Amino acid sequence: MKPLLDVKDLKVHFPLASGQTVYAVDGVTFQVNEGDSFGIVGESGSGKSTTAQALMRLVDPIEGVIHLDTQDLTALSGDPLRTMRHKMQMVFQDPYSSLNPRLRAGQAVREPLDLMGLGPVRGRDTRVDEMFTQVGLHPDAKRLFPHQFSGGQRQRLCIARAMVTEPRLIVCDEPVSALDVAIQAQILNLLKRLQKDKRLTYVFISHDLAVVQHICTHVAVMYLGEFVEQAPTGQLFAAAKHPYTWSLMAAALSPHDRSRAGARFTVTGEPPSPIDPPKACRFAGRCPFATDRCRTEKPTLRDFGLGHRVACHYAGELTPPLPELAATA
Repeated sequence: MKPLLDVKDLKVHFPLASGQTVYAVDGVTFQVNEGDSFGIVGESGSGKSTTAQALMRLVDPIEGVIHLDTQDLTALSGDPLRTMRHKMQMVFQDPYSSLNPRLRAGQAVREPLDLMGLGPVRGRDTRVDEMFTQVGLHPDAKRLFPHQFSGGQRQRLCIARAMVTEPRLIVCDEPVSALDVAIQAQILNLLKRLQKDKRLTYVFISHDLAVVQHICTHVAVMYLGEFVEQAPTGQLFAAAKHPYTWSLMAAALSPHDRSRAGARFTVTGEPPSPIDPPKACRFAGRCPFATDRCRTEKPTLRDFGLGHRVACHYAGELTPPLPELAATA
C-alpha cells in the first residue's frame, strides 16, 4: 500500500541572531497509510509540535521531503500551496486561542470554505450545519461567540473547522491536553468515530502515552529532534526497547510501581540544549545504561521486525527495570 503521507529526512533548524542554530527537528522519517493514526510522543521541547507545523508548512524545513499522496509539499508555495490546504488541516492544542473571538462559531467553521472557494456559496451554510451535527453541536449554536462555549465545545468547533474542507490528513497537536480528563475521553472518542466514518488519516502529537495508545495505530518516540523508537502501537507497548521510552512509561506508573522501578532505573537531569545537541547518542547523558560507545558513536534506527525500529546500541540486550514498563502506558 502506498502511504498517504511520506516524510523523509525532515529537518527544521532555526538560526538565532547570535549566530547559533536551534536544531528543532533533525532528520525524521516516517510514513502513514490512509486511515491510520501516527502518534509522536516525547517531552516538551523534543520537537513534536515543530514537526506538526512543518507537515502543515507553517514553518519551512531546511531539508527533507513531505509527500501528501503524490504531491511534494516542500516544493510548493503561494497559490499551489494554498490549493493543497483543503487536503490537510490542523487541530491545535488550545481551543481558547485558536478561535477568533470576534467571529461567531458558524463564521469560524465556514471561513475555510470562503477562503479556499470550496463548494457553491449558497450551500456553505448547509455544510456548516452538517459539521456542527457531526461533532455533536446543535446547528443553532453557530450564532454564538467562542467565549459562550465550554472548553470541550470549543475543541469540537476546532474539529468541525478542520473537517469542513473534507481533508485527507488532519494533524492534531496536543488536542486534548488543555481539557479536563472526562472531556478528553469525549474528544478522543469523537476523533475515532470521525476517522472511521470519513476514513481520515491522523498525525497525533502528544506527551501522554495513554492518549496515544488509545487512538494511534503507530507510534514514534521523539527526543531532542530525533526519533529514538518507532513501532506499531501494540508492539511498542508490549515490547518497548529504548531506555527513553521506558522513562516515559515509568512516568505513567502508579507511585508504588514507579518507586520500585526507580530503584533500578533512574533518569536524571534535563535534556541537552537543542542549540548544541550531543554528536553521538542524544540521550546518553541521562541514560543509566550509557557506555563510552554511547557518548562517542551515534546510534541508527535498527529494524527489529514487525515495523519496530530502535536507535540504541544495546536495544534488545537491555531488560526493562520492571515488566510494567513494557506493558503499561
